[in-house]
Amino acid sequence: MADHRTVLITTGGTIAALTTADGAVPSLAADDLFSGAGDITAIDLMSVDSSAMTVADQFTVVAAVVDALTDAEVTGVVVTHGTDTLEETSYLADLFLTDDRPVVFTGAQRPADAPSPDGPDNIAAAFRAVADPASRGRGVLIAIGGEIRSARGIFKASTTALAAFDNVHDALPRHPIARPVPRGRHARVDAFTLYPGVAPGIIASAVSQQAAGIVLSATGSGNTHPDITAEVSAAVRAGVVVVVASRVPFGAVVPAYGGGGGGVDLARAGAIMSRWLRAPQARIAVLALLSAGADADEIRTFFDTVEPPG
Repeated sequence: MADHRTVLITTGGTIAALTTADGAVPSLAADDLFSGAGDITAIDLMSVDSSAMTVADQFTVVAAVVDALTDAEVTGVVVTHGTDTLEETSYLADLFLTDDRPVVFTGAQRPADAPSPDGPDNIAAAFRAVADPASRGRGVLIAIGGEIRSARGIFKASTTALAAFDNVHDALPRHPIARPVPRGRHARVDAFTLYPGVAPGIIASAVSQQAAGIVLSATGSGNTHPDITAEVSAAVRAGVVVVVASRVPFGAVVPAYGGGGGGVDLARAGAIMSRWLRAPQARIAVLALLSAGADADEIRTFFDTVEPPG
């Protein structure tokens, strides 16, 4: 067995893009992206902007990662991915990763034909991370802009900086879903940002359109208008899982306010509070759990245990 046999899965994104008259377009394959030494198995899975990925695409990426790790001789997996939704797909992979071997996502902020592209350095860093024994058992990692970060709690913090990501908290625990990756139909989970004047009807509309879950990006520590609380209560009674996160980047979301629309009121209405995961990753967690067959109680338990140590 080679010392480091790595699977490289490419999905498109800016790291594989070339500039055209119509903007940057993913165009390059694995052989164009990486020519380093080593035992590399390349899989050109898809070539899309990550902002255009579907839920089915995201599950396809995760299934490819899991399938690659069925080979005992593979020591790790590198995935190239657009940065727009990297925080979502990488976290989806983290949820289904039960193996200790490293899986590292990477991308780029500049197209491959830019005067100073960042993609080559990021890919090289991803391969180094896969080869590093310290990466084992950490779940999915992100290698971008000279930084190695956990996929858990990550979010895109800059549209231009090469170190594009940050974490809500840098020590969120691993909570793999001990079920196979769903490969058929997936649950529909909607997400809405709350703000003064938001129409409460958006929740009823999601329920009427058969959403199985709804994630709300609320103000502050999980607060909103009383009219939203009434709609949350109705949605929960209809069997829809409702999770409340915060649109604030950092800090725990702890219900503390009442007044009809505070976090205390939403929790009493049956909403599940996402203390650490912000809306994009909270939605991914609900999507993964519902698609894998979890019920509302299991989802509540999941969010209750996403707590940093200490």
